Amino acid sequence: MEQTPLMIVDTSEKLEEMVKLIADEPVIGIDTEADSMYAYQEKVCLVQFSDRTNDYIVDPLAGFSLEPLAPFMSDPNVVKIFHGADYDVVSMKRDFGFEFRNIFDTMISAQLLEMPKVGLADLVGHYFAVPMDKKYQTHNWAERPLYPEHLYYARGDTHFLLAIREMFVRKLKKMGRMHIAEEEFELLEERTCNPAIPPELRFMKTKGINRLDPLAQRVFRSLYLLRDRHASRMNRPPYKVMPDQVLMKLAEARPSDLDELSRHVRAKSSMVRRYGEEMVQAIAEGLATSDELPDVPKKVRSGTSARYGSREVERLFNVLKEWRKSVLKRDAVPMVLIASNTQLRAIAGFRPTSIEELSGLEEVRNWQVELYGQELLDMVLAFEEKLPSRSQRSSSSADAKKGRRRRKRRDDSVPNSDSAPQEQE
Repeated sequence: MEQTPLMIVDTSEKLEEMVKLIADEPVIGIDTEADSMYAYQEKVCLVQFSDRTNDYIVDPLAGFSLEPLAPFMSDPNVVKIFHGADYDVVSMKRDFGFEFRNIFDTMISAQLLEMPKVGLADLVGHYFAVPMDKKYQTHNWAERPLYPEHLYYARGDTHFLLAIREMFVRKLKKMGRMHIAEEEFELLEERTCNPAIPPELRFMKTKGINRLDPLAQRVFRSLYLLRDRHASRMNRPPYKVMPDQVLMKLAEARPSDLDELSRHVRAKSSMVRRYGEEMVQAIAEGLATSDELPDVPKKVRSGTSARYGSREVERLFNVLKEWRKSVLKRDAVPMVLIASNTQLRAIAGFRPTSIEELSGLEEVRNWQVELYGQELLDMVLAFEEKLPSRSQRSSSSADAKKGRRRRKRRDDSVPNSDSAPQEQE
């Protein structure tokens, strides 16, 4: 890698020079580095490129526009190689407005090729015997200046991608799985960043929020919004200002003064010193509110609407999971080559009755229909045949309601068991 020229692109003039150099390249490796562990709102801090002769590191924090790269990213005649493209594609769409065509993902390819380990460092070590230092995975890439060890790590994320792709294309074609990979790659091109959820609603997505009673949820919301204001002002990830588990504990305990607050956080915690008074006030404000709590925000998606939404869906989902287990043993293939839980749940919720309906589900891939379409339909049909008819279900439901009404009348006519002994006395 040291013998390959490295170009640092930190001005618009250097970017123009780079664009000219890669203009005729048919294949290029791409990666990004971000500051998600260090900023309130993450951003792309580096974009790395490698072609057949050069490595490039583009610094978007240097204050110039990356717009000249947009036509290159959307050019269908240029293969853009990523390792785990999902995050990179979404991040660059969000920060730079790029669109992508002709993606190749080496991580997805490694999964389809049944590699025992699919991390980039594992692949580079396996094929090139080059160790990759993982300590910079958690580096704050917004910090400047960049030192030689940072540049070495960053360029390593793209330097080997072209060679890996060349090997993987041959292997995928030999195993008859190239068309599967290509369908997955096309879906990556359409990845988008979901709209940001405001903190007034986002607090309901916190893990464990459902185990809190409504009063505790209101207190948690008040503390959550206090934390969000400080995190935004300081440009720090909220969890580094006040951990979720501390807010949960305080929402349940609801201390009313600093002494009581101190008993529920880590001894000598700087949180109490910095925010203690505000936290006590936030708890009091949460206790004083009685407004209706919002529903848990749902992910924005355009998936096919389910036909059914009952316990039967969960039953069929479990049946399909058992089917998947049997296929794993029968065909000796990885789960990625059968179906994910999301896909099986979509099938259980819609219950397709034909290949056309199965193909119409957004979650289901064409290659899955080719490989397992009829098996999936047979599973759905067998499940449907075991269900009572609609009229039987309606009759059964009506009988159950009558039974409940009879039990209620009978219970109403019998004295309360707790009071009966007292009346006898």
